Amino acid sequence: MRLHEIGPAEGSVFKKKRVGRGTGSGMGKTATMGHKGQKARSGSKKNGFEGGQMPLTRRLPKRGFTNIFAKVYNVINVSDLNNLEDGTVVTQQLLYEMRIIKKMEKDGLKVLGRGELTKRLDVKAAKFSKSAIEAITACGGTFEVV
Repeated sequence: MRLHEIGPAEGSVFKKKRVGRGTGSGMGKTATMGHKGQKARSGSKKNGFEGGQMPLTRRLPKRGFTNIFAKVYNVINVSDLNNLEDGTVVTQQLLYEMRIIKKMEKDGLKVLGRGELTKRLDVKAAKFSKSAIEAITACGGTFEVV
């Protein structure tokens, strides 16, 4: 196979529908617009108009909002830290490089206490739950808020 022989997958590319090109094309005369009426006219913008009735989008109530002050953390449980070696200094960067977390959230790492921790680790994170602190210190590890 050569570069000039490569093409798109079979059936993935369609020809543009050319309307209004004579009756022989099957899409001539009215150019798929039907006969007369508002939708057949050029420049018709009949989208959400419901004949004077209040449109559905305006009848429905507005709900919720986006909190611009919300903090976004990478959340991890202490049970997820068991596959690290004893004495490891755990940071958000290390977990990202080991692919334990998928992306680096801007507000840092938050450690929660679900599961059991059997390794002695030094954990550096933005936030810790009380149960996570208990689990880390019970194994002889340390925690540091960064």
